[in-house]
Amino acid sequence: MATSSPSGSAPGVAKAPFWGWRVVAAGAGANLLAAALIQHAFTNYSVLLREEFQWSTTMLAAAFAMTRLESGLLGPIQGWMLDRFGPKRVMTVGAVLFGVGLMLLSTLQNPVQFFAYYFIVAVGASLGGFITVVTAVVGWFHRRRSFAVSVAQSGFALGGVFTPIVVFFMDRYGWRPTAFVSGVIGMIGIGACAQFMYRDPASVGQEVDGGPDLDDRDSATLTTETINFTIQQAVRTRAFWMLNLGHSSALLVVSATMAHLSIYLTEEQGFPLQRAGYLLGALLVVQFVGQLAGGRLGDLVNKQWLVMGAMVGHVAGMLVLTFASSPLIWLFVPLHGLAWGVRGPLMQAMRADYFGPKSFGTIMGWSSMIMMVGTMTGPLLVGYLRDQTDSYTRGFTVVTAMASVAIVFFALASRPPRPVDA
Repeated sequence: MATSSPSGSAPGVAKAPFWGWRVVAAGAGANLLAAALIQHAFTNYSVLLREEFQWSTTMLAAAFAMTRLESGLLGPIQGWMLDRFGPKRVMTVGAVLFGVGLMLLSTLQNPVQFFAYYFIVAVGASLGGFITVVTAVVGWFHRRRSFAVSVAQSGFALGGVFTPIVVFFMDRYGWRPTAFVSGVIGMIGIGACAQFMYRDPASVGQEVDGGPDLDDRDSATLTTETINFTIQQAVRTRAFWMLNLGHSSALLVVSATMAHLSIYLTEEQGFPLQRAGYLLGALLVVQFVGQLAGGRLGDLVNKQWLVMGAMVGHVAGMLVLTFASSPLIWLFVPLHGLAWGVRGPLMQAMRADYFGPKSFGTIMGWSSMIMMVGTMTGPLLVGYLRDQTDSYTRGFTVVTAMASVAIVFFALASRPPRPVDA
């Protein structure tokens, strides 16, 4: 009989239907809330903060980049916490910090408070989101890992669908009440999702992928086929570095656009804020479609080729965003959105395929330190060049060129050989 433990097992769960899909659904829900309430909404907050306080785009980009630095530096600690305490406890702590941070954000009056409060929000979003969710999901799936990760991460895109609603409340009631209520919703919602985040099938007496009831293959076979690298073994492989450098280059584009898209559309393309919110919402609907398609394809065909093709889409989309004008600028939505959606979950599925689930939290945590270079560089570089040239053209062109290098990195990111002492 299953008993309570630090990993989050509970009496009676072992007899329930396969719990893995509940972990996926809870992860998607946590990602949805974080994305809808702050991650996608940040660019709209930026517009209103810029109007109220007359802050520069560089300063706002610095705040966005600071959260990426926080995520990268927190990664190894978060990975250790996940391997030690399990995703349920880590996500619960994240839910509290996320909610408190947003409530504090609603009271800010100066840049110091802005950086401090947004930092708290970012720590909460990290502990309650991406790495925690992916670490939990990969432990439950082997055969359908790409699809399971894609569904969990689809919450991030679905959250974007609610961005116009958040913008509506900002316009109607102001950004301060919106931030406070968002904090309450986030704390309760992400905290509820955390209660479903059991560490792995063994902790509740179940088997990977649901066991033989879901497939003719013996579940023991799935276990023996799984390779498990330690972090020390992983960092000695070329795949670890090429995969992370490629991911960092891809995030360079994603973070730059997420930090600056609304300002670019409203100030240089003449979009009303609500219309900019619609474009962002459309982008994330397309991303959602791409995530599900990419997750399904990733379980059937070569993931490495898929992510290389996705990077071509990223580059093409950025060229459209930079040099086209309305209505052609809307072509950015399918190009960038599909590329983002297809590539995103495959990054995590490739890491799990290459290095195994046993130390995935730690490996993912250390990977985040490399990925943060791209997430920090994109917003800061584009913001600086925008302030220097009074245009986004040069900044977007530079990050597009830098992102194209990811195609080479991913081409070199082949599966590593099994570790000698595995």
